[in-house]
Amino acid sequence: MDFFNKLGKKVSETYDATTEKTAKFAKEAKLRMKINEDKSDINDLYKQIGKKVYQKHLAEEEIDISKDLEEELTKIDVLSAEIETSLKTILELKNRKKCPKCNSEIDRDSVFCPVCGEKQLEEVKEVEVIEKEITNTEVESEENHKTETDFEEKTEEFKDVEESDEDK
Repeated sequence: MDFFNKLGKKVSETYDATTEKTAKFAKEAKLRMKINEDKSDINDLYKQIGKKVYQKHLAEEEIDISKDLEEELTKIDVLSAEIETSLKTILELKNRKKCPKCNSEIDRDSVFCPVCGEKQLEEVKEVEVIEKEITNTEVESEENHKTETDFEEKTEEFKDVEESDEDK
């Protein structure tokens, strides 16, 4: 039976790992599709800007960028920020980062960039702080639960004692 228990545990672990990897791939694919949509939207905005500029040129009017093109430029800024956020999320999913010198994609734990040799700065890991806070909260929650359970057990014992006294 021990063999089957070990086999079942191994199968379960493999399934969990596969599920996690599949979820990461699916999330990455969605982010890449979003990036492509944003890039397409940016190209459409470029065309709109070019059309406006050319129309002003034909009418021999002056072009005031802040007045004439502000809406399109703001949209491009927003879309560019969304693309950058999606790229960072993809790197996090893959446990990678970008070298600040050459922008190569490298392992998050790399001390030096394998492409340009640049020493990598150590990242402050916010996740550790959050995990410690969660752990502390879980411990407090478990302690509260234990206290509540102890109270309930004592109450049950007290009731049993009262019932036995009443029976006498």
